[in-house]
Amino acid sequence: MTGERRDRFETSSGIELPNDFNPSNIKDIDLAEDLGEPGSFPYTRGVRRNMYRGKFWTMRQYAGFATAEESNARYKYLLSQGTSGLSVAFDLPTQIGLDSDDPLALGEVGKVGVAIDSLDDMLTLFDGIPLDKVSTSMTINATASTLLCLYLAVARKQGVSFDQVNGTIQNDILKEYIARGTYIFPPKPSLRLITDTFAYCAAEVPNWNTISISGYHIREAGSTAAQEIAFTLADAICYVQAAIDVGLEVDDFAPRLSFFFNSHNNLLEEIAKFRAARRLWARIMTVRFKAVNPKSQMLRFHTQTAGSTLTAQQPEVNVVRTTIQALAAVLGGTQSLHTNSMDEALSLPTEAAARIALRTQQVIAHESGVADTVDPFAGSYAIEELTTRLEELASEYIAKIDDLGGMLRAIETGYVQREIQEAAYNYQRAVETEDAIVVGVNKFRSDEVETIPILKIDERVEREQIERLRATRAKRDASAANEALSALESAAKGTDNLLPKILTCVESFVTVGEISNCLRKVWGEYKEAVTL
Repeated sequence: MTGERRDRFETSSGIELPNDFNPSNIKDIDLAEDLGEPGSFPYTRGVRRNMYRGKFWTMRQYAGFATAEESNARYKYLLSQGTSGLSVAFDLPTQIGLDSDDPLALGEVGKVGVAIDSLDDMLTLFDGIPLDKVSTSMTINATASTLLCLYLAVARKQGVSFDQVNGTIQNDILKEYIARGTYIFPPKPSLRLITDTFAYCAAEVPNWNTISISGYHIREAGSTAAQEIAFTLADAICYVQAAIDVGLEVDDFAPRLSFFFNSHNNLLEEIAKFRAARRLWARIMTVRFKAVNPKSQMLRFHTQTAGSTLTAQQPEVNVVRTTIQALAAVLGGTQSLHTNSMDEALSLPTEAAARIALRTQQVIAHESGVADTVDPFAGSYAIEELTTRLEELASEYIAKIDDLGGMLRAIETGYVQREIQEAAYNYQRAVETEDAIVVGVNKFRSDEVETIPILKIDERVEREQIERLRATRAKRDASAANEALSALESAAKGTDNLLPKILTCVESFVTVGEISNCLRKVWGEYKEAVTL
């Protein structure tokens, strides 16, 4: 073991760190303008005056695997252990609009999340879970409008009115083109689905967060902290402008926008990142979009600890990484938090690993004391300078994207993808040269072969899911299903809001794949741009 340190110190965003932060070597900070009070513009210090003294953040555990029945059992277990919100992981076929019996779904059914083909599956997924008592977040994008309609159909079956339904759909398609890849349709019709969702929920589902604009996957693809802020907010600018362009008033839909960020290992940079993002968004909404409702100016966000930092080597050490990352999210003022399980570099989490991840949040909430005061790092020379520098760097990226013609154009030209790729390459090179240390990977290795229990999805899952799907098709009213699909196709060719048509489809037991194929027929599929 060596105590040697490198000569130069900087954050992931290239911000050089001095030996110490003090007024003689950092820029002047306008505390009145940049800090303000918690719960007041520009929300640097948080979106609520008393933050966690009023109530803790929502403790979610991202979960979903195999069948709806098995995932339902996991949700009930997590609720019994103290989670205050559900977070649904869907399998890959569901995410890209394929039914479980589609040839392209072979081998993927139920593997990285739960398989949802129809209303039958959604009813099973939330069996015994009252939707007026629980908040549900669904990580779904290309098929987000369909999964939201399935959720609303379950609520209706339970006798829960739509204004009592609380939760979030990710619904962020731009970052799929940038970093993740689970897109279906070209950008223009994809944006239509999103703005239709904004409009429908503003009128019918007022407590639903209609989008969770995600920097998480941008960071997982290799971006820096500054890029995560910039590209996430640039996506958000595109969504807000698209909604305004179709006639929506900014203060009618913006209060239900939410965000989703990553939390990495650099504790100070991550705390500053969340504060900088809040402040920058408040300024964008007031200056660029003239929003006057304070709720339109607030950046409310969910955080997930960084999956890309988890290691298959010495997996128990991942508990430590997750704890640091969760602490950064709380100190940065998150509204909702998921903590990754230690085994997720190897498999979907086991029940025991998920419990430890949840307990991590509970220890931070109840034992650490960090939730007892608002924005406890405020006024720290280091935190305030990092907050200011990250805001400046993110603003420079947004200005560059504006110069390129906006985020859609920046994605089409490959600019955003190239920036992330370069950042990811630089980090990997630093790991290989040991300029960046990853414990257990390039330093402090162990010769012991460490084994932990892992969750395996039985091959029977796919067969049984296909049987259930075919049984649903056989028992439904075929005439009603065909009529609903025909109405959806006609609406997709026109300008009517598509959400009522999709809701009719799912309540007629039309499948996720059938709805997606109907829209594919009208809009076509997106082909990824080649970036060099």
